[in-house]
Amino acid sequence: MTPDKTSPITPAGLSALKARYDHLLGTERPEIVEIVSWAAGNGDRSENGDYLYGRKRMREIDRELSYLARVMKHARVIDPAQQPDKSRVFFGAKVTIADEDDEERTLTIVGDKEQDAGSGLVGWSTPIARALRGAAVGDLKTVRLPGGEKEWEVMAISYPEGRD
Repeated sequence: MTPDKTSPITPAGLSALKARYDHLLGTERPEIVEIVSWAAGNGDRSENGDYLYGRKRMREIDRELSYLARVMKHARVIDPAQQPDKSRVFFGAKVTIADEDDEERTLTIVGDKEQDAGSGLVGWSTPIARALRGAAVGDLKTVRLPGGEKEWEVMAISYPEGRD
């Protein structure tokens, strides 16, 4: 991700990133620091599994903290409930689509950092999300996939309700 590029994310997605960051920084890292300190006091560090594993885990945590900080810094929070045109597919839309065999799928278009295909959360820059952008109910959209092209019909569009 280039420094000038922002990445869309839902408020829930940003909350999940912050929760992960806070957990790593406030809980997991201090526990590992304590283990490494204890293990370092036990003498020879070259054969000390607790020390070696702890240092390795600390590097992993620090790397993830750095990554999460970078992602949150460049995140642009978009609340789907505030979408003015709820008749078309935009960021945060929950879309029901059907293929040529009338098999239906329901997808929610979210930020790339919060996508989870198994849960129906599709990243904003995925081929299917790009194809569905701006579509209305009844529109046919062709998606280019690695296995070839597939046509989908938009059956329903909804957005989360806004909080007052």
